Order: sequence, then structure tokens, then C-alpha cells
Amino acid sequence: MKLDPTQTYTFRKYFESGYYSEDLAQAFGYSLEYKVFQLPQYSGELDRLLELRERIEEALPYVELSTDLARREVIISRIVLELIHYRKAKLRIEFSLRVNNQLQGTLDYLIRTTQPNQLLVIEAKQADLSRGFT
Repeated sequence: MKLDPTQTYTFRKYFESGYYSEDLAQAFGYSLEYKVFQLPQYSGELDRLLELRERIEEALPYVELSTDLARREVIISRIVLELIHYRKAKLRIEFSLRVNNQLQGTLDYLIRTTQPNQLLVIEAKQADLSRGFT
């Protein structure tokens, strides 16, 4: 896959294009390797998770989750706010990012901790998890 340097590419365009993740990584000069890894574990007490789960499960029978916005509002935003509570991290919503014409767009959520080089990007991409990884 070769990116056209005269074209502008957004995150959404990559998602809708159907490109394979490996091909996109290669187009930017990277390789992609799939492997199992362990995420760091939070050592504090997660005293609000049961209540969060109950609130989300209570709402689910009454909400149609057919759009990105619906999933963001009903599920993801609640979980993100809990992350902020526990980690005391900085949150940016609808964060615009422009590296160059081939890499730009708006992130649903960007979470940064006070520790260097730690961030989390969350993007609600329909129900297609494989294409969402792209």
C-alpha cells in the first residue's frame, strides 16, 4: 500500500477504507506484531466498579447502541470518567490531532497521566473491532 502524498487522510478515512492494519503500519515505516502482553494493574482499591456496572446494565435495555455517539455517551464516557477518578489523569474529549496530511483527525478521548510517555486513546468505532484496530 502506498499513500498518495497529495491526498489528505483522516483517521475516519483509514477506518472506512478497509486497509489492513499491517499495511497501514508499513506505509508509515513501521511493522505490526500481534502478541499477548500484560497491562499494568492498578494497585488501589476499585471501590466504585460495582456501582458503575449496575448503572450501565440498568440503562442498556432502554438505549439503542447502534451509533458511535450512543456507545460513547452511554458506556464509554462513564468508564472514562471512572478512569479519571482512579488515576487522576488529564482528559481531552474530541481532541484534534494533526501530524501531517497522511495522519490527522479527531480522537474521541485522549487520557494522559502525570507519568511520562503514558497515554490512552479511545475511539468508539462501530461494532467492528477488527477494523477499529486499524
